[in-house]
Amino acid sequence: MNAVAESTRQLVRLRGRSYVAFVFCPVVPIAGWLEELDATIARSPGFFVGKPVVLDLSALNLSQSAIAHLVASLEQRNIRVLGIEGVDAGQAAKSLPPLLTGGRHCLVKQSEAEKPQAKPKSTSLLLETPVRSGQSVVFIEGDVTVLGSVGSGAEIVAGGSIHIYGALRGRAMAGVNGNSAARIFCQKIEAELLAIDGYYQTAEEIDTSLRHRPAQAWLEGDAMRITALH
Repeated sequence: MNAVAESTRQLVRLRGRSYVAFVFCPVVPIAGWLEELDATIARSPGFFVGKPVVLDLSALNLSQSAIAHLVASLEQRNIRVLGIEGVDAGQAAKSLPPLLTGGRHCLVKQSEAEKPQAKPKSTSLLLETPVRSGQSVVFIEGDVTVLGSVGSGAEIVAGGSIHIYGALRGRAMAGVNGNSAARIFCQKIEAELLAIDGYYQTAEEIDTSLRHRPAQAWLEGDAMRITALH
């Protein structure tokens, strides 16, 4: 007896997933902006490698060839552009990254029948274990508190402030939603990078007298200040 195998139709399974991306906003002259980027990379080699990057060109008026040259210049620096914002469709080309619109201001609506009483989102995240090298914690809804340490090569990304009750050896980025009042606190500062609302300092820029001490960081105008906690 011949066995007849019935073919089954495999459905494509789609899942939604969000990522935090760096947004580059070049300014003219482009050559000068690239020089500043090179200086940043020199202070923290490999920081942008493997990270999603969006190119916001809304402040510029570049031709298609100029956009292609800019993207190629970034690729030469091991920076891969995920998408481009702020340009017309006519300025895009098949060889360029896709056009993006809307950023993170995209919400999925749910009907009242499905969820009549939505619970408010938590505005804080508590981590009771250390964040180890290579791990990335992203919580853009509010503050992040780590009861342990943050290892070298690990990163914490928060919409609010960041509190670390151990050593901070990795990267801490607070106020990523434009919260300039956010702060970073840690019991021992050995950070690779600190950032608040897009302003940052790398390990080389942090005063050596603060190393291995409790410290806090905050913004004062357009400058980041870091002081010891007494």
